[in-house]
Amino acid sequence: MKTVDTEYRDGALTCRGFLAYDETKTGRRPGVLVVHEAFGLGKHAMDRAKMLAELGYVAFAADMFGDRMQVTELPKAIEIITDLLGNPTKLLARADAALEVLRQRPEVDTARLGGIGFCFGGSTVLQLARSGADLKGVVSFHGALSTKAPAKAGTVKAGILSCTGADDPMIPADQVVAFEEEMRAAKADWQVIQYGNTLHSFTNPEADGSLNPAILYNEKTDKRSWAAMRDFFEEKFAA
Repeated sequence: MKTVDTEYRDGALTCRGFLAYDETKTGRRPGVLVVHEAFGLGKHAMDRAKMLAELGYVAFAADMFGDRMQVTELPKAIEIITDLLGNPTKLLARADAALEVLRQRPEVDTARLGGIGFCFGGSTVLQLARSGADLKGVVSFHGALSTKAPAKAGTVKAGILSCTGADDPMIPADQVVAFEEEMRAAKADWQVIQYGNTLHSFTNPEADGSLNPAILYNEKTDKRSWAAMRDFFEEKFAA
């Protein structure tokens, strides 16, 4: 597997993402954008990019904060992501700058692009889908489902899979219901999988509850949701 730190820009902001792919494969293959959690691009998202590369995809982990900034304090992380999520135009421009890296890679079939995201990143890929981005599918893992720019009927091109913890206080039941209603009104191709006995950040082994009791890894749900993503992309990229 080849991994490359890749510098790119969103306007004046310098970003440093992480590319992973199997250099022994020939021909073009699907490309998947990976968007990190609220603390910046770190080990978790880069590990997931490598896992996607092992599945045969070209994966690019975006740097949504710039300069690969990592945040250690939850209030600061919330401040940064609230600014981005509160400004969908800014958020989408930042995400599209990373998508452009994938589009330009000679290994990537640009007709087969997708995205996954975790927490803040899950919200980001959902917003890409809402905006009508030309993607085959997006998968949100424990991403917030609310938005300031809901999808409009007929604009969503990407299939949508949201994997969420049934006991996650950050994504309460009424938010799930509102998202489902939004997707129905938009006539999107959507799925929501809720996992019992599961809190927030269930995919991240470093989530031990120390920052917040609701931020807790769940190995069983991690494996189940990753398997659901694999099936989802196999369907979408084959279509």
